[in-house]
Amino acid sequence: MDLKPYFEQTKGHGVLATADASGRVNLAIFARPHVMEDNTVAFIMPRRLTHNNLQSNPQAAYLFLEAGPGYKGKRLYLTKIREEQDTDLLYALRRRSYPPEQEKQEGPRFLVFFRVDQVLPVVGAGDLEGK
Repeated sequence: MDLKPYFEQTKGHGVLATADASGRVNLAIFARPHVMEDNTVAFIMPRRLTHNNLQSNPQAAYLFLEAGPGYKGKRLYLTKIREEQDTDLLYALRRRSYPPEQEKQEGPRFLVFFRVDQVLPVVGAGDLEGK
């Protein structure tokens, strides 16, 4: 599935789930991912719990719920493959800007790239048969 047009054209809300090395889970609201030419996805994030978890556990899941009635959207199962800090690409991809004083307070930003291991709908498919 080509995720680029989907995420460019579909409005909604997203949640990125990560866990630390001990399995303690964190959930955070995240914008739509940036779909790269090689079909990886990338998220821009500050140095907070989500980013910290990805340093010890590269697995993540992203749930995107489409705007509108019902439960439509996608679940992406992800593996972190690399990251870069405060690069030109990161700033070129940003969908909004912040006042300089806020930028300074929040510290560095990271562009974190993920391989998409599996894509499932929000509801249904992917459940284990007979379990």
